[in-house]
Amino acid sequence: MATSGTAGSRPTITDALARRLVDTQFPRWAGLPLKLLDPAGSDHVIYRLGEQLSVRLPRHAGAIGQAAKELEWLPRLAPHLPLAIPVPVGVGEPDLGYPWRWAVSRWLEGEVATVEALAHSSAAAVRLAEFLAALQQFAADDVRTLQARDDLTGQSLKSRDQATRAAIAQVGDVFDATAMTGLWERALHAPAWDRPPVWFHGDFHTGNLLTVDGRLNAVIDFGGLGIGDPACDLTIAYTLMSAGSRAAFRAALGVDDATWTRGRGWALTTGLNAYTSYAAVNPRIAAQTARQITEALIG
Repeated sequence: MATSGTAGSRPTITDALARRLVDTQFPRWAGLPLKLLDPAGSDHVIYRLGEQLSVRLPRHAGAIGQAAKELEWLPRLAPHLPLAIPVPVGVGEPDLGYPWRWAVSRWLEGEVATVEALAHSSAAAVRLAEFLAALQQFAADDVRTLQARDDLTGQSLKSRDQATRAAIAQVGDVFDATAMTGLWERALHAPAWDRPPVWFHGDFHTGNLLTVDGRLNAVIDFGGLGIGDPACDLTIAYTLMSAGSRAAFRAALGVDDATWTRGRGWALTTGLNAYTSYAAVNPRIAAQTARQITEALIG
């Protein structure tokens, strides 16, 4: 059973707890097998429920708004996007000692996208550009008014300055500290987004892309969905692509120099954050984020 949780605690999530939550709140699915997805993401414990559903239970307070956000927005976004996205079918309530809302969605088939399969694919890069363009063009209500909502407000590069400089100092013996500092300074001082605010995914990297038979099929994990400057979504150009496919991606999306520079800054800061947090304990993440940092420095 979960511990009683607060905003600052991490509940203990067990198979037995997940089973009881599903059975008591969604009895129509009580007979479906529940299988832990391992490894899952850092934000959620994820189960497959039967053949058609998934259950996502937030691990920490930073992820607790995602169930409600996805239920509100993903059904509205889905018809406008060229790749599949999750279809929420229910939101569970806190119960049995588990403190937060949780989500049940339609299962999306596919394997996580890999650099080995797609790094040199200009077709995949253009497909991702088309997805982001469609997301940015989505019109819902008054976008400027929505931008003021706390749950749709993204971070700024400036807010990550102190942590990024500390991370650069920490890994200066692994990567070129002078080059990282130079890129970070250019990103911080690049002209800001001066066009109307647009929608962004907010966590657009390889782990949130699914492929079927080697082709892009779906985009998942919209917890960072927001409105404002779309530069954060350019991180995908450095987590997945090579120089050639990156050029095709930029041309297809029509990214200006200032936004591209801010995007490189996002790739650097998120790569450094993951590297310093996980490299010592997870060789897979170490390799992925080392590549991300290196590619961001290339441009």
